[in-house]
Amino acid sequence: MKYILVAAALLAGWFTANAQTGRDDLLSVSSQNPHYFTYKGKPTLIIGSGEHYGAVINADFDYKTYLRTLSQDGLNVTRLFPGAYFEVPGAFGIEKNTLAPKPEKLMLPWARSDQPGYVLGGMNGADRKFDLSKWNDAYFERLTDFMREAEKHNVIVEITLFSSYYGAGWAHAPFNRQNNINGTESIEAFNANTPFNGNILTFQEQYVRKLVRELNRFPNLYFEIQNEPWADQKDTVLVLNEYFPKNEVKDNAWKATLEIVAERSNDWQRRVAGWVKDEESALPNQHIISQNISNFHYPIADPDPNVSLFTFHYAFPQAVMENYHLGKPVGFNETGFAGSRNDTYRRQAWRFMLAGGALFNHLDYSFSVGAETGTDTTYKAPGGGSVALRKQLGLLKQYMEQLDLVRLRPTPACVVASPGAQAWGMHNGRSQWVIYTEPLAVRKSELVLELPRGSYRADWTDVETGELVKSETFSVAGRQKKLQNDVMRDLVIKIIRQ
Repeated sequence: MKYILVAAALLAGWFTANAQTGRDDLLSVSSQNPHYFTYKGKPTLIIGSGEHYGAVINADFDYKTYLRTLSQDGLNVTRLFPGAYFEVPGAFGIEKNTLAPKPEKLMLPWARSDQPGYVLGGMNGADRKFDLSKWNDAYFERLTDFMREAEKHNVIVEITLFSSYYGAGWAHAPFNRQNNINGTESIEAFNANTPFNGNILTFQEQYVRKLVRELNRFPNLYFEIQNEPWADQKDTVLVLNEYFPKNEVKDNAWKATLEIVAERSNDWQRRVAGWVKDEESALPNQHIISQNISNFHYPIADPDPNVSLFTFHYAFPQAVMENYHLGKPVGFNETGFAGSRNDTYRRQAWRFMLAGGALFNHLDYSFSVGAETGTDTTYKAPGGGSVALRKQLGLLKQYMEQLDLVRLRPTPACVVASPGAQAWGMHNGRSQWVIYTEPLAVRKSELVLELPRGSYRADWTDVETGELVKSETFSVAGRQKKLQNDVMRDLVIKIIRQ
């Protein structure tokens, strides 16, 4: 008996020590190169092409098949909306929208009350209002099982706690007074995610802290505060393209403007980040907190010290370059509204990652209920997605993981000129350069590079197929070297000093 007690004490001590130190395989910002991540002890970048964020709240969606598909395609991230925001069929012109489940298949963190009147109606209790003071155990069982499956397949999960409501989305939101029995304040949609939302703030805090506690055990996640906060709250709107004025684009005016988040939104987001930070301070693991900054690009002012990842939607490489000095990862976590061609989104990914980005996540509409393998080719949506594109993005991830991520840095000065093409370059400060180039005309192009004296080998790879197009060796006697590109395709060149 004495030996059993001693063994039990030792085991209890081990668990206590483990709880105090947390998991050593946790997704974190790399201490060696803070522009990238570390996961399971290895330098990591995050690249994905995932469904429209409803894998858990939509009970019809087979997330096990979906996560297995991402892994098989060589991808490692998916984005998840856990319940504060969801959509109804037809929203944003999306058919087969995984974020718009049938009323009877909607699973949210809150329990249903016994009072009818929920705005979306439905059968089998789906017409009952929510009780924000009680949790839905079945939902959290599904959420944690999803996280286990994702971890098994080495998929990182972005937990996007909140989203703008875009006006119409507030009508069916659980925090809306009409949809719960808890007497939440009657407010306009644009005030929902601000400090001026009355007692809704208390229920938002309870929701965040509950999710943080339930998910703390998992290493494969980060928390994003809010999706597209600028959509509901903007202070400044700058003209992005003077030759594409807002009066000519009508309902799509945002495509021609740079929308900056209002300070009242930033104040609320700081509170949310503080809730996450505070709740995890007494828990074993402390996860990355991410903030969605703007569309396109923006040089971040007054960054929240609790935030260690900055993300953009429809991002330009400029978003990385303007914020590289902050010494934190920068991500591009939603694509779309640029047609459905694979090459559009593949190019966005290569440009962004070769500018120094840490994360790229394409919104992939080929995933839907019944097509969890991402094989739907009949979808109608404001974006793209396909088996072929996922394979191409998998090649990008595989290619970059073979580089020296610990030392890799952008090096725009390396590319002196690129007649006939545009190019982005990186290097490891020693013996490795990598340059991505896109032809801009139906003609041969050149790369004029500035390299130290020495002997080099250059391998040219087709980014669409992964095929090695050519290898060459050369010497640099002065400071510059001109390389000829007679292949009119998107290529990446790895240059190694011999």
